[in-house]
Amino acid sequence: MPVLLAIVLAFFRWRRCSRALLALAAILWLAIGCGPVPIWLLGHLQSLPAAEAPIAWGQRNAIVLLGAGAVRTGEGQLEPKLSAYGRIGKAAMLYRACRQSGRLCKVEVSGGDARRLGESEAAVYADDLRQLGVDPADLLLESRSMNTWQNAQFSAPLLKSLGVDRVWLVSSGFHLRRGMLYFAHFGIQAIPVRTDYVDGEMSWLPLAYNFTMADVALHEYTGIARYRVYNAMGWNVQATKPGAL
Repeated sequence: MPVLLAIVLAFFRWRRCSRALLALAAILWLAIGCGPVPIWLLGHLQSLPAAEAPIAWGQRNAIVLLGAGAVRTGEGQLEPKLSAYGRIGKAAMLYRACRQSGRLCKVEVSGGDARRLGESEAAVYADDLRQLGVDPADLLLESRSMNTWQNAQFSAPLLKSLGVDRVWLVSSGFHLRRGMLYFAHFGIQAIPVRTDYVDGEMSWLPLAYNFTMADVALHEYTGIARYRVYNAMGWNVQATKPGAL
């Protein structure tokens, strides 16, 4: 966008402004591609404290696993995306630890068929969770949501019906801040559980990886900013009072 604007300004003979914008675009391009910008963005985004062992289980626990997408293989099978396996493994690990503590524990998998593959993310992930030892009787699938906001919106009544006293929100580190914000809006005071931590990479030359990480971070910040604006404008559904779950 700055480059396009610089071309327009040059066309109208505003050459000083055009050169300044081109210089700014070059600096920004280097700052992102060489690492400083994505490192800073992701560092702040992932600064949310997450649960650490030993975990203080409640009497009735719900582990909420947020989807990260699914793919159809060349053989036509549906599988979780690569980025989802850490979340699935962490949810299964938490479930086993919870069961060993003797407390009641359910795993709610939240994710619909956003890519129209013919099966929800929740159903795809549930197959892996069962193979990792999660009792099918302890699995609860929320298969309608198409985004993080709906993950929270559609999970709230399911969790309320379970009568849980502690909710553990499982997702990638960069996604937890937005996920916690949305779940809190619907009255779910969850405990964040980070499954992975991503970072930019300092380099003398611009890396495509750093641009990808900057895009990931900006997607999260945009979702948070949109939530704040919608709240200020009264466009969000009415928030559920904390503790109402």
